[in-house]
Amino acid sequence: MQHKFDDWFRGAVTSVAVALCVTLAACAGIDRKDTLPTVPAVDLGRYCGTWYEIARLPMWFQRHCVNSMATYTRRADGAVGVRNECATDTGGQAHIEGVARVVDPQTNARLTVVFDNFFARLFGSSRDGNYWILALDPDYRSAMVGTPDRRYLWILSRTPQLDDITYQHYVEQASQLGFPVSSLIRTLRPATP
Repeated sequence: MQHKFDDWFRGAVTSVAVALCVTLAACAGIDRKDTLPTVPAVDLGRYCGTWYEIARLPMWFQRHCVNSMATYTRRADGAVGVRNECATDTGGQAHIEGVARVVDPQTNARLTVVFDNFFARLFGSSRDGNYWILALDPDYRSAMVGTPDRRYLWILSRTPQLDDITYQHYVEQASQLGFPVSSLIRTLRPATP
């Protein structure tokens, strides 16, 4: 039992150290571009619910995810509860929970998310504005979310599949916004009958 804990702890410390080094190195080299535009307004009540990840420029904790989804719920304090879950490349399941708070109440399109995990407890919350809604279908059926430094991006859909025309539109828009779309990881799910 102690051996398993020691291995887990070494792995966790190594993962945190690598993530911190990558984050610090990336932040030092980020080219600050124009402010990233977001959608003009988001009805958080309509936005809440389940979203399937169609493609991503992933954060480090998603490195083993192959099939992800996020569920957002309204909380009594006005914040949004976040639950990200995925099937992993080893056949397991993983999840992480957090809280999103609006940082731009005029549009509700810019939020900050703090996840309840070892990394967040060790280094504190992430900076404001790390969940920006960049595109949103008028019927709230698909969306594109990114971070203002253009390092992370998610293309989302209410259904496990997104038609290719819509997907390509989001990829083109992300490219125009300065995201490295050649590094996008697309989720490949079997088609449903």
